[in-house]
Amino acid sequence: MPKADSPPGFKPLRDSALFKPLKLGSLKLEHRIVQAPLTRMRGTKESDGVVVPNDLNVEYYKQRASKGGLQLTEATDICKYAGGYPGAPGVFSSSQTLGWKKVTDAVHSKGGAIFCQIWHTGRASPASFRGGQQPWSASNVPMGGNYLDGTSCAENPPRPMTVEEIHATAKEFGAAAKRAIEAGFDGVEIHGANGYLLDQFLHDNVNKREDEFGGSIENRCRFPLEVISETCKAIGAEKVGIRLSPFNYFQDTKDSNPNEHWEYLCEKIATTPEAERPIYVHMVEPRFDEVLDEQAKLDALSAYTSAKSIEAEFTAKSKTNSLVTFRSILEKGGVKFLAAGGFDRDNAAPKIESNDADAVIFGRWFIANPDLPKRLSEGLSLNQYDRDTFYGADPPQKGYTDYLFYDENTAV
Repeated sequence: MPKADSPPGFKPLRDSALFKPLKLGSLKLEHRIVQAPLTRMRGTKESDGVVVPNDLNVEYYKQRASKGGLQLTEATDICKYAGGYPGAPGVFSSSQTLGWKKVTDAVHSKGGAIFCQIWHTGRASPASFRGGQQPWSASNVPMGGNYLDGTSCAENPPRPMTVEEIHATAKEFGAAAKRAIEAGFDGVEIHGANGYLLDQFLHDNVNKREDEFGGSIENRCRFPLEVISETCKAIGAEKVGIRLSPFNYFQDTKDSNPNEHWEYLCEKIATTPEAERPIYVHMVEPRFDEVLDEQAKLDALSAYTSAKSIEAEFTAKSKTNSLVTFRSILEKGGVKFLAAGGFDRDNAAPKIESNDADAVIFGRWFIANPDLPKRLSEGLSLNQYDRDTFYGADPPQKGYTDYLFYDENTAV
């Protein structure tokens, strides 16, 4: 892998807000640099629909563990065919539980904490990933383009979930959370973002239902809130977080009024009885996008949240879209706030110092720097990341476990 290529002499951040302790539920974190939940597709396929964590996964998470630090795992299937992504593990079989137990033991051996992110992908996965079953979603609205297996989304649309399936899936999230705790995780993060199943119910350009789970924002929030409730009841609210992305475009989600609609969701979360109220909400900054660059994303957001004309989308500049309002609402209910999306050594500490977040999520820089907290604390240079190896590589350790620690870099 590339050596550290940034010039030396960065300001050490050990005295910044990033390294102030944080109490998160029963956890006592020693710093506020959190490893992002990153799909890396390095699990071992045991059988159709069953991917198991392996020794390479153990090494990867152990490398990035630190005393008093928090890691979030890659998105993990709550049941068979919940997602089916190649190399993406689940948490529904005994072999998966045993595999994850090796991961959690390794993280705990270094004094770290780790939450398991749990998901159902809904319309984002094709039938071939689900044993031939038609994908589920809020409605029969397909994504554009092709699925990962190359089949057309339009020609293979999802089907709307029945009410019975909605309730059963909410309970399955709770059951998956219990299994995660059995595997040694300190808690779980519900994936309610990035165009996956729960997010499909939230966004009004995807959810076209006419029953109690569609239409108004109150109805569109009903399923995600039920999932939160079931998960909190299963393992205790102090072990539950949720990821949300109100300004998401990924996988063709584009809500008509993300500010107002996610403000409502945050109000509901903040005022939920404490026993069913998650300890944190993890949100993605509006500037972040999987395709657009930062300014293009902000401009596009500003256009459709401040004006309805097509022309405005090409001329308006972003001024109002921010996570700050959501943070303020949640803070009133004692819900901690984790911010993700484009953070680096320069903008992470100010985010916390301004009280706009309690902790900051790092993704790409954590991929390339297993000792990221140490590097930021001491003002050390960073390894550059290799995008081509984010979602699998040959051999699988390439771009996964072969990034050097700083001490190894300087010794070469």
